[in-house]
Amino acid sequence: MALKDEITKAVGAHGLWKNRLIQAIDSGTSEFDPAAVGKDNQCEFGKWLYGDGAHFKGASYDKVRKLHADFHTEAANVLRLATAGHRPEAHKALERESTFTKTSAALTSAMMTWAKESG
Repeated sequence: MALKDEITKAVGAHGLWKNRLIQAIDSGTSEFDPAAVGKDNQCEFGKWLYGDGAHFKGASYDKVRKLHADFHTEAANVLRLATAGHRPEAHKALERESTFTKTSAALTSAMMTWAKESG
């Protein structure tokens, strides 16, 4: 699959995580394990990024790979708070100026830039 297609799918898939995290906060549970969520090579995009996507290596690849790893770390942190019953802290971790939100926005921006650069 072309780089642009992979990025389009990844932007959508990673965008769904905020809703999943909100559901986990509200319910106190999740079907997802925080340890697994924290691994950046387990989602479909991560598998592609470290597999076929690795031949696109360069500055944009490196930036997306780093931000993607950071995104998974932050999502796992929020999920840990949510499933441990720390609702106020988990909600705060999703606020506009939170590390999760900033990382998510930076990842999306970097992926879109990478897609544009690919032609």
